[in-house]
Amino acid sequence: MSDDRMNATVTYGLLAAWALHDLEELATGPRWIRRNVPLLRKRFPQVPQRVWRAMESVDQREFTAAVGVMAAIVGAAAVAGHRTGGRSAFYQGAVDGFGLHGLVHIAQAAAVRGYTPGSVTSPLIVVPFALWARGRLRRAGVLRPARTRDAAAGLAVAAGATAVAHLVGRRISGTH
Repeated sequence: MSDDRMNATVTYGLLAAWALHDLEELATGPRWIRRNVPLLRKRFPQVPQRVWRAMESVDQREFTAAVGVMAAIVGAAAVAGHRTGGRSAFYQGAVDGFGLHGLVHIAQAAAVRGYTPGSVTSPLIVVPFALWARGRLRRAGVLRPARTRDAAAGLAVAAGATAVAHLVGRRISGTH
């Protein structure tokens, strides 16, 4: 495989893997939330009520708009990765955040002992892609060293990007 092909597969592969994952979330997210939050409130009473109210307030229009905003963020990371031959800190952070995000989905499914939106594609696409991409970047000699603080920062950036996507999604959809 040529360097350009490997680079495009690794860098734009982030956007492709993300799109497959978010198709699952789009198809199941808001409906699953409406059906399961009442049960989860009873099962996890220690979770603050504001968290449950925030989850219940997300409708399909907002969720779809938020996914579109996140597509722009992930797309920008993929482009940055491609332009820099995978060296971009933004791109590598997005790969790490994406993989860690997949682990969060798996943990959520374990916590509820069942399906949660994103829990099917996380072990099949998200985590394997992130590990594969990191391996390709390592072999190319451009992978930044993994540190605990980078993992924490990656999760924080993923959470922040999700929050921003939902805020913009609410504005775009006019739901709140």
